[in-house]
Amino acid sequence: MKSIKVAVVGCGYWGKNLARNFAELDALKSIVDPNPKIAMVHAKEYNVCAMEMSEVLADEEVSGIVIAAPAELHKKLALEGISAGKHIYVEKPLALSVADGEAMRDAAKSANVTLMVGHLLQYHPVFVELLKMVKAGDFGKLRYAYSNRLSMGKFRIEEDAFWSLAPHDLSMILSLFGESPSTIHGKGLDFITKGIVDEARLDLIFPRGGRAHIFTSWLHPFKEQRLVLVGEKAMAVFDDTANWEQKLALYRHDIDNSNSIPEPIKRDVEYINVPMGEPLKLECQHFLNCIKNGTTPITDAEEGLRVLRVLEAPNLPSA
Repeated sequence: MKSIKVAVVGCGYWGKNLARNFAELDALKSIVDPNPKIAMVHAKEYNVCAMEMSEVLADEEVSGIVIAAPAELHKKLALEGISAGKHIYVEKPLALSVADGEAMRDAAKSANVTLMVGHLLQYHPVFVELLKMVKAGDFGKLRYAYSNRLSMGKFRIEEDAFWSLAPHDLSMILSLFGESPSTIHGKGLDFITKGIVDEARLDLIFPRGGRAHIFTSWLHPFKEQRLVLVGEKAMAVFDDTANWEQKLALYRHDIDNSNSIPEPIKRDVEYINVPMGEPLKLECQHFLNCIKNGTTPITDAEEGLRVLRVLEAPNLPSA
């Protein structure tokens, strides 16, 4: 079978990382960018072609298109690629509305091509281990989770901090709880650009009683990327800013209910050993494997739509 080759569309802040990883996987065929100079720079760096989108669509050697363009262009570019019979990887969010995401899903299904969304943390070895532990029952019934994704910038105007940052956390939390929320409440505030939320808070209630809270902001004095999970049997912290060996912390605290007032029984933290791996490279390899083997991505269109349905529900901003 011939090797899988892809074109990366968009070489901005994140697209250049995708181009690097696909090049290292020997799968990069071409670069597309609205700025020809940027396209040429990256094409020269990886010894590939700089192309126009129309050339990529017509190139039979290109099996997949990797879309790292602004979210408002995801639907248009994906549908063009699907119509040309190309497999599609699109950065998060899948689209800027559920309706657009459904149109992309339906088109990919009709064309029998892969449609994968870049929910990167689903491929992070630490999250993979955490999800494995949850499914194995190590935490018992999940009580609640909260996730903070905070930093200073990068500001955008085509999408807000909620749509830019929360997809990662929603993707993880929906997978951990194994169901979609029955109740969604959200609030956001726009300080810098009118109508563009700079910080947002989301509260979720799940049918089986679990709860989750997400706080996102790109107007924060320091970087924080932390997911806390609390279950009946154990608690965990996934801190993606910590050193690798301390990224996944497990707490087996207990509660003594033998007296009239519950007493906590605190135990030392355990750091879970997780083999190191670059999440983006693992994600890129997964896309190539799905094309080669005809398998469904972990973050397929349906998974992307579950996230979009939650993103749409709060109708931010609100006071």
